[in-house]
Amino acid sequence: MISKSTKNTFSGESIYLSATNHSFVSSRFWRILPAGMRRRWWLFRFFDLAVRWLPVFKKRSGMLVVRMDGIGDMVLFRRALDQYARVFEFNKSEITVLGCQSWGTIGQTIFEGYQLRIIDEHAFAKRLFYRFKMGLMVKFLAPKLTVCDQYFRRAMMADSLVWMVGAPRSISSLPFINEATRPEFKYYLSQVDQVVDTGPYPTHEVLRHYWFLSHIAGRQLDPEPPKIKWRDRFPDISELKNKNISYAVINPGSNEYGRRWPIENYLNIANRLNEAGLRVVIIGGPGEKIAGLKGRIDGDGIIDLRGKTILPDLLDVINHAKCMISNDTGPAHLSIALETPTVVIVGGGHFSSFVPYPDKIRPIHVKFAFEEMPCYHCFWNCNKRENKLESFPCVSAISPDNIWKQTEELIYA
Repeated sequence: MISKSTKNTFSGESIYLSATNHSFVSSRFWRILPAGMRRRWWLFRFFDLAVRWLPVFKKRSGMLVVRMDGIGDMVLFRRALDQYARVFEFNKSEITVLGCQSWGTIGQTIFEGYQLRIIDEHAFAKRLFYRFKMGLMVKFLAPKLTVCDQYFRRAMMADSLVWMVGAPRSISSLPFINEATRPEFKYYLSQVDQVVDTGPYPTHEVLRHYWFLSHIAGRQLDPEPPKIKWRDRFPDISELKNKNISYAVINPGSNEYGRRWPIENYLNIANRLNEAGLRVVIIGGPGEKIAGLKGRIDGDGIIDLRGKTILPDLLDVINHAKCMISNDTGPAHLSIALETPTVVIVGGGHFSSFVPYPDKIRPIHVKFAFEEMPCYHCFWNCNKRENKLESFPCVSAISPDNIWKQTEELIYA
């Protein structure tokens, strides 16, 4: 273990990170019968071992980057990837990104020039034979080097894939570890060649990616704001085919009910946007049912596209919007990376890990709205709600006037 401290000035402040390399040690006997593993780990064990020890006779080449994460995490990582070829000394075309089905339909465009392989992350975590099949697919990519620099990750997805590939060299970042996940991470990380500490919680994800690369490169690489390349195509949606329409997007949904700003507040903002001469487009996935919304959004001023667009079309909608107001979800990061004026409603569950962005990488076209509370950093284990369908208090405390003020600053800038 390297014990020296290294100064990190990415955020504009003097932050001293502790050890940059960590070592995990486990005995061979413990790895045969490790304690503390979940039942599912034992269910998958035989098949995972079969993949791990299957011989690969093809010549190893290239690099595999494991990104088993959601849309927002992918966006925060994407720009750092362009440093990989230089830092790890591979051609861009030799780098394979292993990504998730949740963003697979936009992957070929966003990762143009790289090799891309997509896995259904939910099936991989639950279905034995699908996991085995995908394990074989990844194994026979036969990379020289496997890299995973996610901080918030699941060991039985990202780390197990790094381990199953069995590349001659593997590098991982130090993840967020609690007592429940410690045995699994110890198992996998004790068999990784290098584990890089990317800073204490709650360091922002973008800074983590560049700190990881800086440590590997042996020099500081300055972080860049999230940005993705996307086609310039007007939305192919009947309600928006008139290119003279000016519209704003609101994203009132989330996979966690608590992160949803109250729908009454969103309707308040929708009315103000209509009064400002903008139509309002509501987006959301097919599973994001919002109580109290049905029957209240009729009329020419609001277009409901929830569950009616595939992901590429959704990016077209966001890309041509005058602004977007969103909960803390993947589409918010997409909007920022597309350089659409964006207001993000932020709760305190893991405040500053993902949002808000640090000043050094915060684009001028984004505003983050929040009401700081003493209970921030609860990891969304909030005990201040009467039921799980309510918004978290730190989210509901943000007023419509606050959001409208920040929206006006963007659309009239």
